[in-house]
Amino acid sequence: MPCPIKYVTGIDCPGCGFQRSILALLTGNFKESFLMYPATIPFAVSIFLASLSSFLKIPVDAKVLKAMYFITGGIIFINYLYKFFSGQIVSF
Repeated sequence: MPCPIKYVTGIDCPGCGFQRSILALLTGNFKESFLMYPATIPFAVSIFLASLSSFLKIPVDAKVLKAMYFITGGIIFINYLYKFFSGQIVSF
């Protein structure tokens, strides 16, 4: 599914590449997944830990979950800044 923000503006959103990265991760291509969208693996770990805590009632420290959320958000932000300043963000 194409990114509607990129379709309308021609500018990548902070989540551009996530879907392709998930597909690469599901096929076992970890390197390609990381190169497409570096936050995919930390995001998947965060979702896994939150699921353990919520659905299976396995205790996971809230500080660990918060740390994973902040790490994932930081990676998304840094990746977006890198793409912006390296000129990879705009494709008209």
